[in-house]
Amino acid sequence: MSDDHAHLALADLGAEEASDGDRWAFGTGFADPLHGVPTALPEGVDGRALAACCTALGDDALVAAQRLAQWCTRAPELEEEVALANIGLDLLGQARLLYSRAGQCDGTGRDEDAYAYFRDADAFRNVRLAELPGGDFAFCVGRLLVQSAWRLALFEQLTGCADPVLAAVAGKGAKELAYHRQYAAEWVVRLGDGTAESHRRMQQAWDELAPWMGELYGDGVAEAFGVAPREVADVTRAVLGQVAQAAGLTSSPMATVPGSGRAGDHTEHLEPLLAELQSVARAHPDAAW
Repeated sequence: MSDDHAHLALADLGAEEASDGDRWAFGTGFADPLHGVPTALPEGVDGRALAACCTALGDDALVAAQRLAQWCTRAPELEEEVALANIGLDLLGQARLLYSRAGQCDGTGRDEDAYAYFRDADAFRNVRLAELPGGDFAFCVGRLLVQSAWRLALFEQLTGCADPVLAAVAGKGAKELAYHRQYAAEWVVRLGDGTAESHRRMQQAWDELAPWMGELYGDGVAEAFGVAPREVADVTRAVLGQVAQAAGLTSSPMATVPGSGRAGDHTEHLEPLLAELQSVARAHPDAAW
């Protein structure tokens, strides 16, 4: 199918059209996304609850970014390697800001490196979907669609939260996530509505993702900051349903995998992923980069 077909099939998604500066590489420009944003904890906001929320959302982004980084040299085309790497950089930038805010609010004063490099797997609070092995390209873009659709719906609600820093991070992140969602959706449609083999692989990936989606739909990590989990779930399901229909994918009811990454229940895949991510920092803990 043509790219034009993919764009037409997804025209109703409503993703905000982003400029090139919004799409690529969070933090590579010279503008500070938090410039002028007050950092004092607002009256009535629970610092520990805010830190827990920021840590969990930061963990989602960091682990997802690391999985995307594994596609460097492995994507089907050079252009897609660049795209996935830059999406990973966007997520890494979100994680950095969220970790910094967590350190300001939890009373520890930890910096972003302490959260990313010097916590063990059982201290991470990411959703388990992010930590699953990469699979093939169909699984990669399918997971990216699910994660970005859900995270965008969540961030859009967080733009009105009581904490100005978290609201600013969500506002900046929503622009990036709108592009991430569109990029992934177009690839899901291309593969699902492509050859018999590409459709088979995309359907298989869709089936593999399904049991992990329940954890997203029931996530209340940001509920204390104005996020309505049911509304986030409804928006996410609507987007995924539209893309699946355009791609010719079927969605069968599947039991949710028990447990929750938010509670520290993780798959066996998280520990080796973090070992790879953290190895240099732990080998040289006093180094300045």
